[in-house]
Amino acid sequence: MMEWYHISNIGQYDTPAVLFYPERISANIDRLIASIDDVQRLRVHVKTFKTLEIAQLMLNSGIRKFKCATIAEAEMMAMAGAPDVLLAYQPVGPKVARLAALAEAFPDTSFSCLVDNEDSAIAIGAHFPASNPIAVYLDLNVGMNRTGIVPGPAALELYGMLRQVQGLVPVGLHAYDGHIHEEDLQIRTEVTNAAFAPVAALAADIEAQGMPAPVIVAGGTPTFPIHAKRKGIECSPGTFVCWDMGYKRNFPEQQFDFAALLAGRVISQVNDELITIDIGHKSVAAEMPLPRIYFLNAADAEPVSQSEEHLVCKVKDAAQYPVGTVLYGVPHHICPTIADHNEGLVVAEHTITDSWAIVARNRRITI
Repeated sequence: MMEWYHISNIGQYDTPAVLFYPERISANIDRLIASIDDVQRLRVHVKTFKTLEIAQLMLNSGIRKFKCATIAEAEMMAMAGAPDVLLAYQPVGPKVARLAALAEAFPDTSFSCLVDNEDSAIAIGAHFPASNPIAVYLDLNVGMNRTGIVPGPAALELYGMLRQVQGLVPVGLHAYDGHIHEEDLQIRTEVTNAAFAPVAALAADIEAQGMPAPVIVAGGTPTFPIHAKRKGIECSPGTFVCWDMGYKRNFPEQQFDFAALLAGRVISQVNDELITIDIGHKSVAAEMPLPRIYFLNAADAEPVSQSEEHLVCKVKDAAQYPVGTVLYGVPHHICPTIADHNEGLVVAEHTITDSWAIVARNRRITI
């Protein structure tokens, strides 16, 4: 019998190529929904899949809230008919005008964005009429030290100030804890709870001042199981939909399946123990050290070097991998790997049946 990933008509398609397995994608979506008490608490990050078709699978499953990092991702979700899209990014410069144009072009989608300082808040508010303000979330720095304001008195003051800015309506707090990657779930839970405590305290202070209770959007995939247990908190996993080897190894408590692979071909046998594959660092996420991909049908392949279009691997016997052999690999990091490609080939019953445009890999779709 064929392994689940093998494709009977792969000979008709060039490589390197992203492969999407819709049944496994749908199963991952179902697992995510089953792991939380209310599907309305899910605000899925779209950075991993970047395709309209997968967006539609999520909408069909009852997920209604989404999070993204680019204007193109936000536009893609609006094109799919998503009712609620958070741009989890503080727009600066021309991005503010693009966000305003997006809101005008897609009135059936409720857009929101992040803000972490007064000047940016005023600049954003100036692009939205008082009669149709944009919702904003205060971006909090809970230890990642990338963006946001540290939760505390200054954050409370800024949140109150946002209520006075014409064109804005503060609705909540955004707390991304992407720095938390402890493999041990108990330790990860302790670290996550410690990072979240000031967020909960800030939310309580906001209510104590007579303001509406803020919506809290917290976490990503690594901390999802922890935040999912908090009542009322919106959770923002993303990688779950396709999964990758990095998260499978580091977070084994999350039982998602590989649902997107990268296919490549052996293009040269260097010697008895070295083969070269057409997967350079232009086609697989290259921000990590080697290995950046793990081949399901070549478990002994050990990457030794990589350049733009080539990956050299050491194997026990190169004769086992003739030139032209198709290899199916799981990337260490799937999100930027998918963003390296214009399309993904769709696999059903071991056959490529379609292709899905990875439309939001572009910085701009129409707006």
